[in-house]
Amino acid sequence: MAENDMSAAGSALQKLIAGNEAYVTSATNSADTSPARMIETARDGQAPYAVVVTCSDSRVPPEHIFSAGIGDLFVIRTAGNVIGDFERGSIEYAVGPLGVPLVVIMGHSQCGAVGAALAGSASGYLDTVVEEIQRGIMDAANEQEAIRSNISHSLRCIMQSEAVLSLVEAGQLKVVGAEYDLQTGRVSFLAEV
Repeated sequence: MAENDMSAAGSALQKLIAGNEAYVTSATNSADTSPARMIETARDGQAPYAVVVTCSDSRVPPEHIFSAGIGDLFVIRTAGNVIGDFERGSIEYAVGPLGVPLVVIMGHSQCGAVGAALAGSASGYLDTVVEEIQRGIMDAANEQEAIRSNISHSLRCIMQSEAVLSLVEAGQLKVVGAEYDLQTGRVSFLAEV
């Protein structure tokens, strides 16, 4: 990774870690969501420092978890944090034209979609989500192992993007896994691509 690119990705990761610590230890969020920030980002455009792909679960609010304000994070949410063509295209937009140096795929404890995949039960379009998760968790022994296997599977799915892969290989992008604990609010950063 080039020194400036590594520095940008490392700085972004440190902002996420510090933001999560502030979230866990503070009674309020200090992120900039002011009217002035809204006007600034509307006028000047967005410049997020990280992409966060996470679950749609209402208990997993990425901007709060990382104490991030308007324009700080490029967030993509799907049940079970699954990655398909729409998500890969969204990531490509963020890391290409927006120049975001860090992509985080964040699963979480007590994930209903992973639970449904373990149980093998779903109907309608949810079945598509469950089938994708099942491809990733294979023979997971328990829910914790399944959650982490699903994160790893989503990381592999992100790397199917030629644009993402070329940026990672050029040292211009870092892609990491993370797990959010619903009870403690803490994020543990896991695998890195």
